Amino acid sequence: MISHALALEADLRRRVRGEVRFDDGSRALYATDASNYRQVPIGVVVPRTPEDVVEAVAAAREHGAPLTMRGGGTSLAGQCCNVALIVDSSKYLNRVIELDPARRFARVQPGCVLDDLRARAYPHGLTFAPDPSTHTHCTLGGMIGNNSCGVHSVMAGNTSDNVDELEILLYDGTRFTAGATSDEEFARIVAAGGRRGDIYLRLRDLRDRYADEIRARFPKIPRRGSGIDLTQLLPEKGFNVGRALVGTEGTCAVVLEAKVRLVPWPPYRSLLALGYPDVYTACDHITEAMEARPIGCEGMDDVLVGDMVRMHIHPEDTKLLPDGKGWLLVEFGGDSKEEADEKARALVARIGGNPSHKLFDEPEEEKKLWRVREAGLGATARLADGTETWEGWEDSSVPPERLGRYLRDLRALLDRFGYQCALYGHFGQGCVHTRIEFGLTSAEGIAKYRAFVEEAARLVARHGGSISGEHGDGQSKAELLPIMYGERLVHAFEEFKAIFDPGWKMNPGKMVRAHRLDENLRLGAAYRPPEPETRFSFAGDGFSFAKATRRCVGIGECRKEHGGTMCPSYRVTREEKHSTRGRAHLLFEMLEGSPLRRGWKDEAVKEALDLCLACKGCKGECPVNVDMATYKAEFLSHHYRGRLRPRSAYAMGLIHWWARIASRAPRLANFVSHAPGLSAGFKWLGGVAPRRSVPRFAPETFRRWFESRDAAGEDAGRPRILLWADTFNNYFHPEVAREAVAVLEHLGYAVRIQAERLCCGRPLYDYGMLDLAKRKLRQILRALREELSRGTLVVVLEPSCAATFRDELPGLFPHDEDAKRLAAQTRTFAELLAERDPRAIPALGARALVHGHCHDKSILGFAKEKEVLERLGVDAEVVDSGCCGMAGSFGFESDKYDISMAIGEDKLLPAVRKMGDGTLLVADGFSCREQVEQATGRASVHLAQVAGMAIRKAGALPESVPHRLRPRIPRAVLAAAAVACLAFVAIGRVRAA
Repeated sequence: MISHALALEADLRRRVRGEVRFDDGSRALYATDASNYRQVPIGVVVPRTPEDVVEAVAAAREHGAPLTMRGGGTSLAGQCCNVALIVDSSKYLNRVIELDPARRFARVQPGCVLDDLRARAYPHGLTFAPDPSTHTHCTLGGMIGNNSCGVHSVMAGNTSDNVDELEILLYDGTRFTAGATSDEEFARIVAAGGRRGDIYLRLRDLRDRYADEIRARFPKIPRRGSGIDLTQLLPEKGFNVGRALVGTEGTCAVVLEAKVRLVPWPPYRSLLALGYPDVYTACDHITEAMEARPIGCEGMDDVLVGDMVRMHIHPEDTKLLPDGKGWLLVEFGGDSKEEADEKARALVARIGGNPSHKLFDEPEEEKKLWRVREAGLGATARLADGTETWEGWEDSSVPPERLGRYLRDLRALLDRFGYQCALYGHFGQGCVHTRIEFGLTSAEGIAKYRAFVEEAARLVARHGGSISGEHGDGQSKAELLPIMYGERLVHAFEEFKAIFDPGWKMNPGKMVRAHRLDENLRLGAAYRPPEPETRFSFAGDGFSFAKATRRCVGIGECRKEHGGTMCPSYRVTREEKHSTRGRAHLLFEMLEGSPLRRGWKDEAVKEALDLCLACKGCKGECPVNVDMATYKAEFLSHHYRGRLRPRSAYAMGLIHWWARIASRAPRLANFVSHAPGLSAGFKWLGGVAPRRSVPRFAPETFRRWFESRDAAGEDAGRPRILLWADTFNNYFHPEVAREAVAVLEHLGYAVRIQAERLCCGRPLYDYGMLDLAKRKLRQILRALREELSRGTLVVVLEPSCAATFRDELPGLFPHDEDAKRLAAQTRTFAELLAERDPRAIPALGARALVHGHCHDKSILGFAKEKEVLERLGVDAEVVDSGCCGMAGSFGFESDKYDISMAIGEDKLLPAVRKMGDGTLLVADGFSCREQVEQATGRASVHLAQVAGMAIRKAGALPESVPHRLRPRIPRAVLAAAAVACLAFVAIGRVRAA
C-alpha cells in the first residue's frame, strides 16, 4: 500500500502544477469533515488549474486509486472523507469566470465560495437563491455535490433548480458538458458515438425501465436531499443529465465548471416573527404562511432558545422574539419597505392560531433575529452541561402541511429512546434540523443510535418525506435509502453510478453501496484517547484536553473570508491547516496517534499552530467557541519541554523583564535598537523582522511619574481603584496611563497601581511558557489578596491584559477563589466609564475611526467602547477590520512579517489611509497602534486619551499632565555601550554559525 502511494505521489508531482501533499500532517488534516466519520486519505492534491484536476484524475486512474473531490469540507454525512486521493479545489479554483446580468447566469469554478458569487451579483439586483448557513465559506462545487438549499431556496428552489450546465470529468478521462437534452440534441450526441453517446443511451434505457417507479416512489416535496435525482431524466424534466448529477456527492463525476442561474433579489425585506404556544402549533400554520409567498420561512422551538440563553449565545437578541414557545420567522421582499411590510401585515391579518407577533423592517434588527435562527448549531452542538450532540438525524423533511404531525411523532420517538434535542430549521419547506446526544463511544450507545435512525427513517417515510432534506446521504443515511425508496430504486441508483463510474472509484462507500452508518466513526466503541496532564484546566470540556480537541464540529465558520475576526491567517494563506477547524482536527489526530505518531513533539501540529495569532476570534465567533489560543499555548508548553525555544520567545516572551532593565537607561536602549548597524544586530538577536521598527522606550516610565506625585498617598474618602500598570503602557506609552489617572481622578477615584514586579505575563502564553505564566499569576493573586477581598476594582488599559484576567486566569486556576474575584473585579477602561453617570464626562464632539482589539471583540465585549464613544459625542466609525495583524509579538517575528502585513492590509490599513486629517484614530491595543503607525505613519489614541480630551475641552483638567524627564546620558557612555553591544552581537552570530 505504501509503495503504491509513493508511486502515485511521485507521478502527481511530475504532472501537477499545484500542490501535492502525502505527508502525515496533510493526511491527518483531511481525515474528517463536519460529520461523525473519519477516514485517513491516501494523499491530497490542491490543483491550481482545471488541467491539474484532469492530470490528478489521470494519475489516480493509472494507479488505481479512489478519488474524492472536496470543496469547503462542511459535509455533515461523511461525503468529504475517504481512503482516497482528496482533491481540494477551494484554494485556487475559486473564481467567478463570468457573470451576465442581462441573461441572469454566472459561470463558476467548483471552489468558488457562495458569498463571493452573491457579492458579484448583488450590485445587479441578483442572487443565487440557495443559501445554506455556511454561505460565507461553502463552495459551489460542494453545493452541487450535496444539492444544497438554505433559507432562500423558498424563492427559487434548491441548487439543482438553479444549475443550467455542468462541465464534468469522469474517472476514465471523458470530459463533456451536461445539461437539459432536447430530442435533437440527444440524437446528435448518440450519433457522435464514443463514451458520451454510450452514457446517454444507457441513461435513457435506465429511465425507461424505472420511469413508473420513479414517478410513484420519489416524494413530491420541496426538500428531497436523499438518493440520486432520477426524476431529472424524465421527459417532462427535459432529460437533464446535468441536474441528475447534482446531489450525487462526487460519486459519479468531477465538476470542473458550472453555469448557474441568478434570480432577482428584493432590495427591501421585512421579517415577521410569529409566536405560538409550542413548535407543533407553529408548524400547523406553515401552509398559511407559505400561501403569502414569503422569500424565507424558518422555525424554531423553545428548547433552542433556552440552550442559547444558557450558552450565552446572543441572549439579548432572543429577547426580540414575541411571546411563545415556538416561532416562525417569515421574511418578505419588495421593491420598497412599504411593499414588504404590507405583505407581512396581510399575513398577520389572515393567519390562524392567534399568534403573538412582531414586525422588523430595520436591517440591524432583522440581522439580530437571523442570528438567533442561525445559532442553531452553536447552541446545540455542545450544551451548557457539557453534553455533546451529533449529526445522524439532523435534516429530515416532510411535506410542509404534515410538519406539525411529523414533529409530534418524532418527539414521541425521541422520548421513547430517551433523547433530548432542539427542533429548528427550514419549516416553510418541511425541513427540520436537530442534533441528538447519540452515545457514539460505546457499543451500547452505537446500537441504540442505529435502532433510533432506522425507526426514524420508517417514520419519515410514513409521512411521505425524505431522510435528508438538504445535507445528503453520504455514509450516515445511505444505508437507510431502501426504507425510503425500496430495493428496486436503490438498485437503479447503483446502475446510474455504474454508467458514469464502472470501476467504482469515485468517492466509494458513499451514497451508493455505502459503508454502514455505524462504521468508520470518528469516535466509536474503541475510542480511548490519552488524557495528558495539562497546565490549563479545560473546565468547560469536563477538565479533559481530549474532549476539548473534539469540540470543533467541522462546520468551517473559521474559513470565512470577510467580516469578523477569525481566522486571520487563513484569510491570507487559504490553507486548511491555518483555519481553526484544521488546527483543532490536527490536535485531535495528535491524540489518535495515527498517522501522527509523535504526540506533543509533532512538527505538523506545531507548523499549523505557528501562524495562530492567539487573537481569540475563534472563541468569540466559532459556533462552538473553540479556543485555539489556549490550545496553542498548551501545546507549545509541552512541545518545547526540555528544548530551547526560538530566539523571539526569549526576546519578546520575556518583554516585562527586558523592559524593566531597559527602563533604567531608556536612551541607551533606544540608541542600541535604532542606531544604524546596531539595530540590525539587535533585531537579529531578538528574532525581530528587519523591516520592523522596535518600539522606543519612554524617557520616564508611568510608574516613576505616578510614584513621584504629591497626591500619591491621599485617598480623602474617595472610592479606591487599582489601575493596572501594564508593561506596554508603563514602559512604552506612559502618556496613556497618565491620562487614565487624570480621568479616573476627575471621576472621583483614589487611584493605586500594583507593585512593579507584578505582570499578567500575557506574552508568555504565545510561546507556551505556562509554568512561568502561572508563577506570575500566583504572585498577583497573593499580592492583591487584600484589595480583592475589599472588592477593589482593577481597571486595565491593555485589552490583552484584561483578557488574561478574565480568560487565562480562570483557565489556569479554576478552583481559586481569588482568581474568581480578580476575573469578576477586572474592568476595561470602557466598562468602568460605562458604569458611571453619562454626565460625568462632557461631550468632545469629534469624528473617529475606531479599531477594536481582537480580545475586546472576542472575550471582553466591544459594545461598551462604542457606548462610551457615543456618550462622549464622538461620531465613531467602527471598522469591521478583523485583526490588525500584529497580535502582540506575532507581527514582530522575522518569519511572520509578510503574513502580519497581509492581514493588516485586508481591512484596517486601507481604512486608516482613507481617514480625513481631522479624524481621530482610536485603538486601545498597544500592538494595534504599533501596526498602524509603522505601516501608515498615523498615530492613534486610547479611549482614555479621548476621555481626557473631552474633559480638557470643558476646562476641567490642565492642558497637559506634568511629568519629569530622566536626565540625559553622556554620548561617551552611549558610544561605549554601543561598542559592547556590537561585540556581543558579533560573538552571538559566530556561535550561531
